[in-house]
Amino acid sequence: MGFRYLNRVASPEHIKEFLELADLAAGGTDDAGNVFELSRRLSGNPMARCLRRLQRDPDAQALIESRKLCGPYDVTAMKQLPKGSLGFTYATVMEALGYDIDFFPDPAFYNNLESDGDYVNYRVYATHDLHHILSGYSLDNFGELGVVSISVGQFSFPGFSFLNLVGLMLSFFDTDKADEDYATTEEYANSIGYNFDLITQGMEMGIRAKPLFPMIWEERMAQNLEELRSELGIEPVREGPYSWYSNPAITAALA
Repeated sequence: MGFRYLNRVASPEHIKEFLELADLAAGGTDDAGNVFELSRRLSGNPMARCLRRLQRDPDAQALIESRKLCGPYDVTAMKQLPKGSLGFTYATVMEALGYDIDFFPDPAFYNNLESDGDYVNYRVYATHDLHHILSGYSLDNFGELGVVSISVGQFSFPGFSFLNLVGLMLSFFDTDKADEDYATTEEYANSIGYNFDLITQGMEMGIRAKPLFPMIWEERMAQNLEELRSELGIEPVREGPYSWYSNPAITAALA
């Protein structure tokens, strides 16, 4: 069997790097800082592939060159926007969950955005929660692999690609249960079947949608969310444990 190619990739250096990155990814559910650091370390070929895809889009390339910053966001002002708008929904959902709407790395964390890759890392995390709002994927571990897979499908973002790989690997070793044997949603969410389906759905959503990276979201905050989704070609997930629409606290706040 032709497994000799593994000798090239399974070098001691690659294995050491993989284990260090996998340790960061595995701790990402408890500390988002691990994920930010993971992306900072994933340069080289993974980021080169990502940049090559982004640079095919003139709008994305122009945004990268501009080094445009995101936030800070004024939750009070955003909640004065029309009900059903992107900004109103974003602020209301984040407030209902008790999340900091400006929780993303400062430019200094990514080398003051010195390289194009540094800026891509910054921009992805600065707009990540907006992708949750647009896609309908919940802002917890149930929906995370779905929303990150949108960016994997659109431009092969290295940090999220690696999270997907490690997520599947961990669920592969996690249990001897078959998917149909799980008694609770919490257990099933750790299964390889759940994670694989979520990754596949998210990637398909990203592939079908218009490019999200170059969107200037600050200019769209007052736009009706459903109209914006239609414009971008996004059909959100509206039910199931991986949808924020299934969270009673959110639906009550938006009512």
